Formats: sequence, structure tokens, C-alpha cells
Amino acid sequence: MASQLHKTLLCATLLLLLLLLLLPRAPLVKASLGSQGRALLHWKATLRSPQSLRSWNLNSSPCNWTGVTCNYLVASRGRSAITEVSLPSMGLSGPLDALDFSTLESLLRLNLSYNQFGGAIPPTISALSRLVSLDLTSNRFTSKIPVGMGSMKELQFLSLGQNQMVGAVPPSLSNLTSLVSLYLEDNKLMGVIPKELGRLHKLMYLDIGVNRLSGSIPSSLGNLTKLYHLDLYQNQLTGVIPRELKNLINLVYISISNNNLTGGVLSSFGNQTKLRLFLLSDNQLSGNMTKLKSLDLSDNQLSGSIPFEIGNLDICKGGALKYLTLYMNNFQGPIPTSLKNCTGLVRVRLEHNQLTGDVSQYLGVYPHLSYIDLSFNLFSGTLSPDWAKWHDLTRLRISNNNISGVIPTEFGQLTKLEDLDLSSNYLQGEIPRSFGSLTLLYNLSLSNNQLVGQVPLEFGMLSNLRLLDLSSNNLTGRIPDQLGNCTNLGSLKLNNNNFSGTIPLAIGYLVHLQDTFDVSHNSLTGEVPSQLSKLVMLQSLNLSHNSLSGHLPSSLTYMTSLSTIDVSYNELDGPIPDSPAFRRAPAEWFAHNLDLCGVVRGLPPCVTLGTPTKDDRSKRHKVVVIAIIAFVVFFLLLFIFIGAALRFHKRKKQPVPVDDNYIIEGAFSILNFDGRDVYKEIIEATEDFDAKYCIGSGAYGSVYRAELASGELLAVKKIHLPDTEGTFDEQPFQNEIQTRTQIRHRNIVKLYGFCSSPRHKFLVYEYMERGSLGSVLRSDTAAELDWVKRVSIVKDVARALFYMHHDCTPPIVHRDITSNNILLDSEFNACVSDFGIARLLKPDSSNWTMLAGTRGYVAPELAYTMRVTTKCDVYSFGVVTLELLVGAYGEELISILSSPSGNNVFVKDVLDQRLSLPVARVADEVIAVLTAALSCANNSPESRPTMKQVYENICAVKTPQGCGSLDALRLSDLMNADI
Repeated sequence: MASQLHKTLLCATLLLLLLLLLLPRAPLVKASLGSQGRALLHWKATLRSPQSLRSWNLNSSPCNWTGVTCNYLVASRGRSAITEVSLPSMGLSGPLDALDFSTLESLLRLNLSYNQFGGAIPPTISALSRLVSLDLTSNRFTSKIPVGMGSMKELQFLSLGQNQMVGAVPPSLSNLTSLVSLYLEDNKLMGVIPKELGRLHKLMYLDIGVNRLSGSIPSSLGNLTKLYHLDLYQNQLTGVIPRELKNLINLVYISISNNNLTGGVLSSFGNQTKLRLFLLSDNQLSGNMTKLKSLDLSDNQLSGSIPFEIGNLDICKGGALKYLTLYMNNFQGPIPTSLKNCTGLVRVRLEHNQLTGDVSQYLGVYPHLSYIDLSFNLFSGTLSPDWAKWHDLTRLRISNNNISGVIPTEFGQLTKLEDLDLSSNYLQGEIPRSFGSLTLLYNLSLSNNQLVGQVPLEFGMLSNLRLLDLSSNNLTGRIPDQLGNCTNLGSLKLNNNNFSGTIPLAIGYLVHLQDTFDVSHNSLTGEVPSQLSKLVMLQSLNLSHNSLSGHLPSSLTYMTSLSTIDVSYNELDGPIPDSPAFRRAPAEWFAHNLDLCGVVRGLPPCVTLGTPTKDDRSKRHKVVVIAIIAFVVFFLLLFIFIGAALRFHKRKKQPVPVDDNYIIEGAFSILNFDGRDVYKEIIEATEDFDAKYCIGSGAYGSVYRAELASGELLAVKKIHLPDTEGTFDEQPFQNEIQTRTQIRHRNIVKLYGFCSSPRHKFLVYEYMERGSLGSVLRSDTAAELDWVKRVSIVKDVARALFYMHHDCTPPIVHRDITSNNILLDSEFNACVSDFGIARLLKPDSSNWTMLAGTRGYVAPELAYTMRVTTKCDVYSFGVVTLELLVGAYGEELISILSSPSGNNVFVKDVLDQRLSLPVARVADEVIAVLTAALSCANNSPESRPTMKQVYENICAVKTPQGCGSLDALRLSDLMNADI
């Protein structure tokens, strides 16, 4: 019985214990914070501006505090251990020495990056013996690196970069044998690179750039065979690069530029088959870099010869090297002849150096070459006919060298050529007639040579030509009428030659001439043709130093864009045309002629010889009276005739056909064409605005593509007219015309003319081949917009707004800057369009307005102030720029930034994921543009920069800023940056 009772009690006891074990364990309660929580609260009390740590209080568990993570699997006596403290970009400041690290022995990760912690890093931090990751990037620590950190042997990630730390790199860091990433960049560290770092066999990232380290690069770094990224940029390192570095076979990125390295050392990098980016200064390359695609040493102060070892690389043999960029240095001597083997070259830029030698001997046949620039060097020799085998070539620039000989006729086979600049050399002979085959050519500069003969008539076939410069040669004969077919010309320079004959009347067809028309210093005769008055966009006209005679046509007053006109040293007489351009001109521009007179200060006034007598005045009075009577009688008869005609048509009850003459007369204005002819051509080219020619549509109108008989492409915006019972808002139409006739800029779409009639209202624009930026971003071709192009587009738009806001009087506010109102040409050059709601900011006006613009791009203050300022455009520019960088609507990113989690968003996570991340200088430019965009999109107009500040800031990025890696950069780091 007792035994049975004993067994029963034992079973009951075991069941009770089992039930107790199965009960859920209570989490940490308010009353038992533990030593870890108390240590963190004590540290918080020493910090300044700890508002972001409001959740750190006695009323909640540390596991629920901001930035604190607990591990419930490592429990001790009912309490969870803190394993991570992550407080990046929280605006915290203060010391670290008040934190008792010994209580945080379970901590695995500590991230205090991008704050303002200062003073010393406490030696007691070495108590974190289990720590795997320590990130103190971008604070204000000024101490030495604690030697005791060498005992934190579990560390895999250590970043102390972007502080003000001093002293030497402690050799004890070599004890961190688990380390994968070591970032010590951008401090004030001195001394040598410890050779002991060669023991860190797991290291993949080593960045100690932008310090004051001296001595040589230790050969022991060659032991780091897993190294992926090596950055020693901008130190004071000397000596040669050790050959042992050839063992770093996994290197993808290396920067050793801005040091004092010497010697021929490229054999040190002979086996880096994965290398993608190689930045160095005044060093030499050799080896087996079979996957190196781009070598960029541009825009440095490098001197000496281009290393011959470059040509010996297997990159040339394998055809992997595509981009060779050495421009803007002080390289001297010849190009290595072995570059002939680089058959995979696509782009070569060697301009602005002091390179010498015979170019025809150094360059080979590159079947994929699309761009080569050798300008501003000391090259000699001749142009090789073999270069005609560069079938993909679009740009060839060899200006400002010592090239001699003739231009090969074979160059006419380069049918993809768009830009040819052979200026400022010693070329002789005639211009090849085969150039007429280069129908894609938009820039042709042969100036400052010794060319002879006549301008080929075949030039009339170059309909895409925008710049033609044949100045300062020995060309003779007449200026060919065929140049009038080059209707896209924006600049024409024929000065300093021996041209004879008259100025062709066909020059009047060059309606796009905007920059310069210069035929000075020739032997031209005859009168100045009145057809020049059609060049209403022209800014500079130079007819000086010829033998022109007769009067200056009074119609030249229509050339309202003229800022410079020089007709000196001719045989002209008569009055000067009365227009602002002529009135402002100095007398020197009209000097040394026969008898010019008129409105120019320094010229004699024009007078009428003889004084009319009383009889003369009486006779003239009678003539005037008779003329008036005849005029009145004529119009009475005309009205009677028109009335009879109308009554006749009404009686016949037939519909009245629309007469093109009626439409055109007094209602159609093509600024640069014959209005009557172009109107008919537009109607025919679009088949009376058939939908198949429509390339875009909006609330106010639709845009059509019109190809004229001459091949000229136009974009025609046909305004939506209401039904008979509706009303038409004329104001946007008038705004577009009024605004566009006052401004001319290369990044603003050109307005050629307009039509306003009962049947049609439309505007005629320059045709932009790639359409709107918005459509490109939302299409499958968005990947063509690489980071370089996107930065360039931002600069183009900023340049246009800078002009409108700061160079126009009064300033012009666009009010509808959107991605759909930014158009791209074939080269991805950007132009601002659609000025329908633009507004002139008059100083004597309040500038109040109704809310206008496109949702998502309109500045928020317009919703309640209704006052237009230039800062409205600045906001829209910021949204568009964010859209361009993100690849989605910029408004979405602004919403993210306004959310509580916005501060922790990484830059790399918001950039357009269709592109790989930018690196090096391109990354710096992207960061500068993103910084400007965030500043522009500020909700407060007072906090936004001006477009002048924006443009100057984004154009100022010329050297690497140390932001080449975007891995750790957050949007919050850029939001408060100064512009």
C-alpha cells in the first residue's frame, strides 16, 4: 500500500514538473530590464538630440526599442539577450565612452554609422568579443584606432571610414582572421600599411584611400587572393607596385591613383582576368587582362609616355578592350604601335595631350570603332585611306594637330559618319566630292587648313548638316547655290578664303541659321541679297572685307535675333536699316564703305537734298488727295463685287469650300518658310492630320509627324478646337507664340511657325526623333539611357531653365516641367517644350495665377498661395530628375522620403534597377544630380536652390568625390546637403 502511494505521489510530482516546463515563458517584464537595458539607458542620457530614441524608456522591453534586436534563442534566466544595435542616420551625437560594452557581451552587430558621434573610440569596445559587424562610418571620431580591436576575432565587417581618425593602422588588426571587409578610408591615418594585413586571407574588400599613408605597398598584400576590391587612392605611397599583387586574381576594382608610385609595374597586374575598372596615376600596365573592357585614365595630370605595355596586353589580342580613354592629361611621345591589335575597340579618346608620331602608322583596322578623338595633340603624318574600313564610325576628330597630305576620297565610304572635324592642321588638296555620300553628317569642320579648289556641289546632299566650317583655307570660285539645300544648318563659316561672285540668294533658305553666317575676308561682289532677311534666328552676320555694293536691304530689320552685324570694308552706301540690332551696333561695323548713313552713332544722318517750295507742297497735297479718292473708290467697287459674289453663292445654296488662300492670308505665319507653300505641304504630308501620323496626344492638342517634300521633318501640334457650340480658350495658344518668339536656346525646342484660322490652329516645331523623355523611360528602350546620358539630360534641362530664369528679362516660368514636356533628339540631347501655360514674371505685377500644371509635378505651395515664382519650376525639375534616376514617377520617391522609413532607404535601392550601378566618376555625378534633385523637391520654396545654383553645382563634378561606391549611401545622407 505504501509502495503504491509512493508511486502515485512520484507520478503526480513528475506530471506537475512537466506541466510547469510546458507553460510559456514570460517575456522580459517592465520591472526587470536587466544590465543590458540599464547600460543602454545610461548611455542615452549622455547623448545630445536623442529624440529618435524616445522608445528607449523604462516602460517597455529593450527588445521593443528602436534599433534594438534580441535573440530569444539565447535566453538566460528568463531574459532575452540583445544581439544587435542598429542606429544609422539617426542624428545622434555624443561620446561612446559612457556605454558599458562589458554588459553587451552577446552583441553580434553594432551600427552607428552616419551620425555625429565624436571623441575617442573607447578601448573597452574590445569587450564585444562575439561581434561580427562593426560600422562606425561617417562620424566625428578623432582618436587612434584602438589596438585592442585586434582581439575581436569574430569580426567579419569593420568600417571606420569617413571620420577624422589619426595615428597608424595598428598591426593587431591582422588578428581579425575572419574579416571580409575592412574600410578605413577618408581619415587622417599616417604611417605605413602594415605588412601584417597580408594575414587576412578571407579579406574581399580593402579600402584605405584618402589618408596620409606613406611608404611602399607591402608585398604581403599579394596573399589576399580573395580580394575583390582594393582602394589605395590619394595617399602618399611611393615605390613600385609589388609583383606579388599578380596573385590577386579575383580583383574586379583597383584604384591606386593620386600617389607617388614610380617604375614600370604593370606586370604586377598580369593575371587579373576579372578586372573591370582600373584607376591609376602615372604607372604602367602589362599582363593578361583578358576581360578588361574599359581603361580610363582621363582628366588627370599624368605625364610621360603612354606605356608601351598597354599594347602588349592580351586584352588587345582577345579583342576584349572596347574603351580606351586617356584624354585631358599631359602624355607625351607616340602611341604604342601594338594598339593596332586592339580590334575590339569601340571608343578611343586621346584628346588634349601632347602625343606625337605618325597616326597612320599607329592605328589599325577597327571594325567596331564608332568614336575616335585625337584632337589637340602633336600628331603628324597623313590620313590613312584604310580608316575607311571603320564602317561603324560616327565621330572622327583630329583637329589641332600637324596632319598633312590630302583628305582621302575613301572617307566618303564612312556612311555612318555624323561628326568630322579635321580643322587646324596642314591638309592640302581639294575637298573630296565623295563627301556628298555622308548624308548623316551634322558637323563638318575643315577650317584652318590649306585646302584649295571649289566647294563640292555634292554638299547640297548633306541635308542633316548643322555646322559647316570651311574658314581659313584657300578655297576659290563661287559659293554654290546647292548650300541652300542644307536647310538644317545652324552655323555656316566660309570666311578667310578667296570666294568670288555674289552671295547666293539660296542662303535665304537656311532658315535654321542661328549661330553664325560668316563670309568675311573674301572677294564677293554684288548687292547684299534681301533674302537674308529670312534668317530671323541668326545672331551673328559678318559680310566684312569684301567688295559688296549698293544699299543694305531695309528688310534686314526683320532679323530680330541679330546681336552682331559687320559689313565694314565694302563699297556699300545708303541708309542703315532702322532696327535695335543696327542702332546698338558700333560704327566700326560699318566703317570703310562708300557712303553709309543713318541710325548708328558715329555715322552721318541721312538727309534729303533740297527744300520743298510752297508750290511743291501744293502739288504734293493734290496728289495725296487724288490718291485717297482713288483708294476709296477702289475699295467701294471691291466691296460691291464681294457682296454680289456672296449673294450669288448663297442663292445657289451650295456649301462653301475651304479656300487655302483664305486660310493662309493673314492667318498663317511660318517664321522661316514660305507660309503658303509650307501650309499646303503640311496638310498633304499629314493627309489632313490623319491619325496614322499622330505621334502624341494631350488635353490641348495632338502632335503629328510631317515630312515635307524637301525631306525636312517637322512636328506639328494641332490644337483641339471645340464643337460649334463650344468655346475655345485662345490663351495657351497665344502664350506659346508670345513666349517662344522671345527666347532662343539650344535646349528649348525651336518654334518654326503657327497657323490660326477658322479651320485649323496649329504650331510647327523642330522634330525631335526620340520623342518625350517620359515615353522613353516607360519603354523597352529605357536601358539605352545609361547613367552618362541621364546626367547629360539633367544638365540640358537645367541649362534651359537657368536661361529662362536668369538670362531672360523678365524671367520666364514654364509652369509645366514634366518628363512628357522634355523631348530628346537622336543623340539624346534634351530640349524643353510646351510653353502653353508659361508666364512672364513682371516686376510690377503680383504674379497671381490659377492653379495650372501636371499633377505630381506641381509645386505644393501653388495649391494655397496661387503665386507663381521660379521656385515652382525648380520643384518640377526636381521631380523630373528623380523620375529620370529612379525610372519611375518621382512623386513615388518623394512619398517614400516622407514616410518614417524613408531615412533608411539606400541610394542603390532606388536607382533604376534596369541599369547596373554607376561607379567612379559617373557615380559621383549621379550622386550630385540626386542631391540636387532632393534639394529641388523640398516642400519649402525658400529651401530650394535657384536653377543657377543647381546648374553650376551639377556641372562642377569633375574629379572623384570619394563616393564611387553606393553600397552604404542612404538618401538621408543627401537630403540636407548644401547646393
